[in-house]
Amino acid sequence: MGTSVQVTPLSGAYGEGPLSYLLAVDGFRFLLDCGWTDLCDPSQLQPLAKVAPTIDAVLLSHPDVMHLGALPYAMKHLGLSAPVYATEPVFRLGLLTMYDHFLSRWQVSDFDLFTLDDVDSAFQNVVRLKYSQNHLLNGGHLNGTVLGSFVRPAVLITDAYNALNNQFLICLMACPMGCLSAVMVHADALVKVLASGGSVLLPVDTAGRVLELLLILEE
Repeated sequence: MGTSVQVTPLSGAYGEGPLSYLLAVDGFRFLLDCGWTDLCDPSQLQPLAKVAPTIDAVLLSHPDVMHLGALPYAMKHLGLSAPVYATEPVFRLGLLTMYDHFLSRWQVSDFDLFTLDDVDSAFQNVVRLKYSQNHLLNGGHLNGTVLGSFVRPAVLITDAYNALNNQFLICLMACPMGCLSAVMVHADALVKVLASGGSVLLPVDTAGRVLELLLILEE
């Protein structure tokens, strides 16, 4: 008897919405990412709300709001109680991202969708894994029973992956002067502003592109 695999995009597949997918493998239901947007609009999470109580495990792939921003809200309001799995970098950077995400809204509005305590509570459920680490899941029927491995079939879902081995931000539209020239133009302008005593705003997320930008500026 073959393995039954079904992937259902909850949001983010056809536009700029938060990223969240439901993966069902022989009845075991994975939530792949639990994202939100900067709008923090609960209506964006309606598809997630319908399935949250039935989720068996949550897998977080990236440490930004679009991939894990709804985790505290979903655990507090939507009945999501499944164990959460992430690599150590995703856990650490994701926690810092959510702290910053909350504080940036709390300082300018009466933000009450979740609190810092809710963020801490959500991330306390995260099982931190090493890269390519095998992890045993309890079967839940008899003592000692585990789910040993997922080898076949393989499911690859990616939305923020760049196969190019470089350090340049890829523009949405092709730049006629080339990536290197475009980066140098912006870097020169940035240095001139700083040298004249000005300030520069880099409007990027807390734990994603900002690291790439810092590396480019350092070099």
